[in-house]
Amino acid sequence: MTQLTMQIGGMSCGHCVGAVTKALKELAGVAVEQVAIGSATVTYDPTTISVDAITKAVEEEGYPVRSAA
Repeated sequence: MTQLTMQIGGMSCGHCVGAVTKALKELAGVAVEQVAIGSATVTYDPTTISVDAITKAVEEEGYPVRSAA
């Protein structure tokens, strides 16, 4: 498993945190470590899912990912 921390724009409340958490939890191969306003940390299996796919799931909820490392 590999750890990924994303800086996420547009998050301002608990609803935003919930939406991002839900989107990440639905991804196969991803375990949510922490989601807070402006960021999310997950561990993921790189043989199952890519960073691009994780980023896309967050962005499809309406929150731009500013950086992912």
